[in-house]
Amino acid sequence: METNTRLTDWTLRAATPADVEVIVELRAVVMRPDLERLGRFDEHRVRQRFRDAFVERHMSIIMAEGRFAGCVALRPAADGHWLEHFFIAPELQGLGLGSAVLRSLLARTDADGEPVRLNVLQGSAARRLYERHGFTVESEDPVDVFMVRGPRR
Repeated sequence: METNTRLTDWTLRAATPADVEVIVELRAVVMRPDLERLGRFDEHRVRQRFRDAFVERHMSIIMAEGRFAGCVALRPAADGHWLEHFFIAPELQGLGLGSAVLRSLLARTDADGEPVRLNVLQGSAARRLYERHGFTVESEDPVDVFMVRGPRR
């Protein structure tokens, strides 16, 4: 297997109700280590919480090399946008896909002159990705770190 291969062949497509279960399973796998570390992993709850809150309107499916690679939502809010449900399949992490998707979404919000907010679990490796792309801590609690990034020119 090649190492340090960058994944550049990807697209976003609109999510549909048919995508819910594949997203639910990806979410459970990706979030499990952080939720277990925080003492908050529940096999049923991690899945049901997403099913109960799923709104396809702002959700995109990340396709890489012709297959499901993850998902992301960019939800408009009164104070800019919220980046939510950003999950990359574990076997595709570290290949530049998350950064490429994030750059694409941030170019869109920068063009609109809008800030982007998100929350990430305490201790999550994803925080480093967000910091590399200009997000800073706005507030935090024992479980979540809330971050914001103002628009760039």
